[in-house]
Amino acid sequence: MEIIQPAYLAAWHRRVSVLAEARLRLSCAHTAPTPYALRPPSVIFSAMSQKRFLNAIGRKGDGQPVFGTGTSIACVELMHETGAYFPQAHLDPEQMADLAIAGYSVLGMDVVMPLFSVCHEVAAIGCNVNWGTSEQMPESGSPIFRSAEDIVIPPDLLHRPGCRVPLEAIGLLKKRLSGAAAVCGKVFGPWTLAYHLFGVENFLMGTIDSSSATREILSRLLPVTLAFAKAQLDAGADCLLLADHATRDLCSPGAYRDFLLPVHSQLVREIAAPLVLHICGNTSDRIGMIEQTGMGCFHWDTKTGSPAEVRKLAGERMALMGGISNYRLLQGTSQEIRAMAQAAATAGIDVVGPECAIPLKTPLANLKAIAGK
Repeated sequence: MEIIQPAYLAAWHRRVSVLAEARLRLSCAHTAPTPYALRPPSVIFSAMSQKRFLNAIGRKGDGQPVFGTGTSIACVELMHETGAYFPQAHLDPEQMADLAIAGYSVLGMDVVMPLFSVCHEVAAIGCNVNWGTSEQMPESGSPIFRSAEDIVIPPDLLHRPGCRVPLEAIGLLKKRLSGAAAVCGKVFGPWTLAYHLFGVENFLMGTIDSSSATREILSRLLPVTLAFAKAQLDAGADCLLLADHATRDLCSPGAYRDFLLPVHSQLVREIAAPLVLHICGNTSDRIGMIEQTGMGCFHWDTKTGSPAEVRKLAGERMALMGGISNYRLLQGTSQEIRAMAQAAATAGIDVVGPECAIPLKTPLANLKAIAGK
């Protein structure tokens, strides 16, 4: 069976054409010379978007603004726009791909990413996940492990729906886009997997009670991250977002240094693709350590500081992604979002986009405004 029926493909290209023409009209109406000047359609809707995005997360940008994120861009209005809704978009590869591709075709971003939840790996391991609704994100359910010795990774992990569905969706996106935009996968690090599998409080108490037991848990979960990462790359992902929720309210600077700096450094060494690390919250006290891991790009939260401040903290080697506050996306105006995007681009943020997975009630107009639409 064809991945895209001819009618679908024709309709999609008509949408791209309409968006491109609208973008051209907008660019003619905004002629002020600025680093955030709107790009012509020939730049946005071409294979250059993929190349530009991958160059940007490698800190090899050409000066053109690059837009995107490695976290979820799904909101209720975007679901209405595409006809792909939660929870089906977590569970069906066609609907997952339909919703993800809107990051490019509707929002004008240079990358698409189809894993909208934090639950895929843990669902495949055995958690009883509640996949939510169109207005509720999934939840991983009750912890299933108490100690490192309890950890059992199913031999068919990658064939279980939690992993299989996004792997199939990545393949669909790769074929549909044919290089027009980058396809980003997403994996969770062992620190975050442990939150779900052991419970946040239990796991964090363990980091205080027994550092050796914590290291054993991380060691036993690390193969899940690596296996899912490799499978996504084999399925067609151009790059990966590594999400590890090691914000300062859950992980002290000392804990990051002792537990996660070595883990993240190992992931950089062993994953043969561009890697973007995402950590929520204020990370000003650990950006220097993140840079030491060799991570190519860091997706930062605006709680860390202004774009200029974060650029200074990160130094010149590591690329940065983000700059747009989720609170302003939810509560602000399109004009405010455009101003935030311009400030981020001007300050040297390599990929301008939301700071994290966006709220489900985010207005679509605000999402479109990130890329100047």
